[in-house]
Amino acid sequence: MPVLDKISTRAPKDLDKQQTKEETAELLKELDELQNLLYAEAKHSVLVVLQGMDASGKDGAIKKVLGQLNPQGVNVTSFKVPTEEELKHDFLWRVHQHTPGKGMIAVFNRSHYEDVLVTRVHKWCDDKTAEKRFDAINDFEELLAVHNSTSIFKFYLHISREEQQGRFEERLEDPSKAYKYNANDSKEAELWDTYMNMYEDVFENCDAVPWTIVPADQNWYKEHVIAKTLVKGLRNLDMKYPQLNK
Repeated sequence: MPVLDKISTRAPKDLDKQQTKEETAELLKELDELQNLLYAEAKHSVLVVLQGMDASGKDGAIKKVLGQLNPQGVNVTSFKVPTEEELKHDFLWRVHQHTPGKGMIAVFNRSHYEDVLVTRVHKWCDDKTAEKRFDAINDFEELLAVHNSTSIFKFYLHISREEQQGRFEERLEDPSKAYKYNANDSKEAELWDTYMNMYEDVFENCDAVPWTIVPADQNWYKEHVIAKTLVKGLRNLDMKYPQLNK
């Protein structure tokens, strides 16, 4: 099981920033072509799950990596506090309707994992219920993979407390980022250690589809890791453009 406080939130020290950014640009070109293949072949679907603490860069990852793709083939859903209607159903009901059809990429900005993270941190969900939800999540992801040929990529954006605080301060000082400010974020940050424990529990119990822990203090490296992981995974699908019947 990954222990988060033992994993760096920054790029390797010997990694060249400019060279890495150039490599990322090439990866994004290939990712664009792979998306075209995915859409044209229409045999597979892709689900990208982005989790992380507030200010870890989920929106930025969507813009800089997935935002470079053809928007006709990408759907982004942000899962916030459940509505009154959603609370009348099982916790996966609101999620399932946003999963990707064949040929499509779905991006979850936060996801079904919120129901075993924030709910446990605030004790709205006890451990026994969480264990049942872990099983339901594993079954749900297996359902998508087996019955809809969905490749699932789960990213945890691993940010440090210091970097998070710095980004909170930017939101107060930079008018272009003020819209992201939420007074509740600082209160949630006070629960950091509990969140880390809950995330580690998720990694241990819901790892049939592996998690990628992305060092996220530096956006250029975060984008590189996500792009590289997606390209590698889509290459492995060995997709082909459909040919005309002669």
